[in-house]
Parts: sequence; C-alpha cells; structure tokens
Amino acid sequence: MKSIKPVYAIVGSDVFLQLEALRDVVRAMPNDVQRVDVDGDSTQLADTLDELRSFSMFGGYKLVVVRSADAFISKYREQLEDYLDKPSEAGTLLLRCDSLPKNQRIYKAIDKLGEVIACEPPKQPQLAGWIITHAKRAHDLIVGGEAAGVLADLIGPDLGRLDNEIAKLALQVEPGATLVADQITSTVAFQREQEMWNMTDALTTGQTAQAVQRWRQLVASDPSSEFRAVTWLALWLEKATRALAMQKMRINAFTIAKELKIWPAHNAEKLLATVERLGDAKLRDAVDRLVAVDRKNKSGLGDPTTNVEQFLLTLAV
Repeated sequence: MKSIKPVYAIVGSDVFLQLEALRDVVRAMPNDVQRVDVDGDSTQLADTLDELRSFSMFGGYKLVVVRSADAFISKYREQLEDYLDKPSEAGTLLLRCDSLPKNQRIYKAIDKLGEVIACEPPKQPQLAGWIITHAKRAHDLIVGGEAAGVLADLIGPDLGRLDNEIAKLALQVEPGATLVADQITSTVAFQREQEMWNMTDALTTGQTAQAVQRWRQLVASDPSSEFRAVTWLALWLEKATRALAMQKMRINAFTIAKELKIWPAHNAEKLLATVERLGDAKLRDAVDRLVAVDRKNKSGLGDPTTNVEQFLLTLAV
C-alpha cells in the first residue's frame, strides 16, 4: 500500500482523469477516512486548515478536497507554502486545479512533500494507445490495435464515454480473449447518443422526471449500468459546476460548450439555465449526496438502482 502523503495536487483539464486520480488517492487512505469537499472559489483558508487540523468526529483520518483550486492557490499562495512547512498530521490536503506551473514555489513544495498528479488527456494520435492501456488496467480487457483505433475514431477523446464503452465491451468478451474491431462496430456506432448520455442530457435541460425515466429504461436494458452510474453522474456534476463558474466569469455559452465538450453546442445554454436554478449550494450538496450514494452502493445498503433514482430526484428544480 502506498504511504499517505500530507498533500496532493491533481492537475489538468480532463475531468475523467481527475476523478480517476482522486479515487486512487482515496483508495490509499484508511478505511475510516472522512472526506470533506470544498469549493476553491468560495472556501476560506482558515476554514480549510481548521478541517485539516481537527480530527474526524469518528476518530479517523481526514481528506480535505479543494475543487477548482486555481483561484484558492492564487489567493492564499504564501499561506499555503507556510502550511506545507509544517502540515497537519490529522489529515491530507488535496488540491484539484486546471494548471500549476512547475516553476512556482508552491508546485515544488507539493512535489517535494507530497505528489503532483498530471491529468492531461491524450491527443487524438495517442488515443488508441491510451485505450489499450486503460482497458487492461481498469477493466482487465485486452484491446487489439485495430479495435482501439476504431474506438478512438468513433468516440473521440471523450475519456468518460470511452471508459463507459470499454466497460460494456468487457462484459461481452471471454476472459483472456482480445477485443477485435468487428466486435465494436455493431455496438459502438453512434455512442454519442447512448442512453446514459441521454439521461444526463435530460438533467442538463432540467427535465428530472425524464432523466429518471431514462435511468429506469437503461437499467432494464443493461443491468450493469448501476455499477457505472456514479462515475457518469460525477462527470455531469463536474461539468455543471465548471459551467456555473465559467458563467460567473462572463464566458459566453459557445466557449463553455467547446471547453466542456457539450454536444450539441446549444445544450450549453440549457445547462447554464439549469445550474443557475440549482445554484452553488445545491450543486455542492449534490456532490456530497453522490459520494453517499457511492458508499451505500459499495456497502450493499439499499438497492443501487433505487439509490441512483433517489439521487436524480434531488436535482429537481
């Protein structure tokens, strides 16, 4: 087991890779770790450090995750450097940010004391190689070179959708067998319109009842979906949170659609209307509720399908 470090920085623009890195860090933590998520745009340094220095109410270790930490780091750079000179022994600080230049003192301090995890997505020419490596590591699936090229061409550099499709394909291939191109073309074409993404599109447009209906249809046709739902919904919440932050910066809807890979692009305006109605507080609460759903599903508490459905209903606006 990896030793627990007092600080991590997950750096990069790809949400899927960031969430994967976060899960890896959480897995390295003690079983009784208490995770606290805060928003870098709004949290105060004193409150964050208080969380790190105070022991969990259950006596366990703490992991304090600062989402959208770029502004947080810029605002409190010197104080964070001072903190890293003598970090808390009661908890770990994890900073999630889009960028962290290597020539900055804060980068060097984190790299020396903890770990900087780069999360930059592969470019299109490298995508097939990423598919081969990720399929084997995450899903124990051997993907042939031609098959990886087909997946890369059909789905493109949307790593969340690629992971979803690879997970489904892994269920269709005999253990130890190699996935070939012919096994993909009949199931993957037009996957940008697949059912789960239609469900999150319904959330994007504020149609919660329709999202629930699509969720029920999806589970009925593909029961394995209940094991992937938290990942899909976490990606959507990340996109929603970033969209709201970008809107507050007065970035136009077209640019937001391009940056967040929203397709069709006009859905960006619908997403902005939805997240504006939800607001910062409800989005933060949704992240906490989704973490609770994930914990319940993995602990066998309640029916996973119902747990997800109940979560969807809390997003009604």
